[in-house]
Amino acid sequence: MPREVLAGSPIGHFMNIAKKIFDRAGAAVLLVATSPILLLSVLAVRASSPGPVIFSQTRIGREGALFRCHKLRTMYQGTPSLPSHETPVSAVTSAGKTLRKFKLDELPQLWNVLRGEMSLVGPRPCLPTQTELIECRRRLGVLQALPGMTGLAQIRGIDMSDPQRLAETDAVYLRTASFWLDLRILVGTLYRG
Repeated sequence: MPREVLAGSPIGHFMNIAKKIFDRAGAAVLLVATSPILLLSVLAVRASSPGPVIFSQTRIGREGALFRCHKLRTMYQGTPSLPSHETPVSAVTSAGKTLRKFKLDELPQLWNVLRGEMSLVGPRPCLPTQTELIECRRRLGVLQALPGMTGLAQIRGIDMSDPQRLAETDAVYLRTASFWLDLRILVGTLYRG
């Protein structure tokens, strides 16, 4: 059943609570399960270039609120804050290339999920400077959802270089969201990585 139909209903309320529980429990389990990989990734970042291991960047969250999104640093310190599709390849460190390929740079976002700033699955958070995408998402009601570590657009290979298509795909996800779709997206993300 579409989320809009359920929004004010007891079933919709239950689904929202169930998603929060799934997100927080899933993030806690994933944080413990991936801690050895995270530790190795931290050491790789340290060895590849000087600078902090964690890169925190202001992103757009639910209802357009700003929050600090955390990632493992994959670029050389001092690289301008740009969307990934606009970042020069030469700005990515040797360790960063591997971390990005396997999406390991996203693991610190599990903290964002535990804090309730993100969901495991939802529209990927964008930068405040990506005004076209923000406006498309606002118009389609996408900003009502928590941003996700991964989403339907990611498993379909749609990135932020096509704002209209990305926002439309995010809106499709929100209309068809379910526990099973979230599981399929999570498995699809791991398969793509």
